[in-house]
Amino acid sequence: MTDNSRDIATLVSIMARLRDPTGGCPWDLAQNFSSIVPYTIEEAYEVAGAIEDKDWAGLREELGDLLFQTVFHARMAEELGVFNFADVVETVVTKMIRRHPHVFGQVAGIESAEAQAIAWEEHKALERQERSPHGKGLLDDVPVALPALMRALKLQKRAATVGFDWDSPERVLDKVREEADEIVAACRDGASEEQVAGEIGDLLFVIVNLARHLKVDPEDALRRTNSKFIRRFSVIERTLREQGRRLDEAELSEMEAIWQQAKLSE
Repeated sequence: MTDNSRDIATLVSIMARLRDPTGGCPWDLAQNFSSIVPYTIEEAYEVAGAIEDKDWAGLREELGDLLFQTVFHARMAEELGVFNFADVVETVVTKMIRRHPHVFGQVAGIESAEAQAIAWEEHKALERQERSPHGKGLLDDVPVALPALMRALKLQKRAATVGFDWDSPERVLDKVREEADEIVAACRDGASEEQVAGEIGDLLFVIVNLARHLKVDPEDALRRTNSKFIRRFSVIERTLREQGRRLDEAELSEMEAIWQQAKLSE
């Protein structure tokens, strides 16, 4: 470790060395934007996982890994002559100042986080209009590569900015029931697999909408439920193991009873 190991310039220079055609790392040299994307997404989820686990030492490491992904992409862009890491920093600094005029400008202060969220979306809408005054539709630049739940949420939020939205959670809940009934009807009437998938997709989309109206992050809610499922299922595994039995030797009713006991003990 060098004395300047805390300097971002050191990380940028390490990345340049890894990508050096003469003496660099063969794996790093073989990568491109597309091949690195899965790692970038994975690192973002590992950050989320460390936060969920309250693993602060792990979070420090995962944030470093995510920062490295940014430096990696910036280095490849610099090699193409389109931008470099300093340009990335300049862009986000300029954006943050522009989107917080109540902090850095002469605009009156914003009273709440909710008001700031509204102002933020208004600034983003103006920026989209400036970038493409006549070309793109309102939803066109919502990234396709986002996880489906996250993308559904962004699509709904964007549509809501022009008033295309339910007026209450109760109305959305009615729609949830309607979509669930349509799945039942599709299965009963012998609908094709594609048609059933479409109905399930509709239900998931409305569930995301319900979460939004109730101010719940659907991605976070599902991630928490996944963790809860793992925790309770582990109790089933452990209980059966203590009995000298395997999972495939237990009846569903037995596993369900252990599950309910695990649920009650939480």
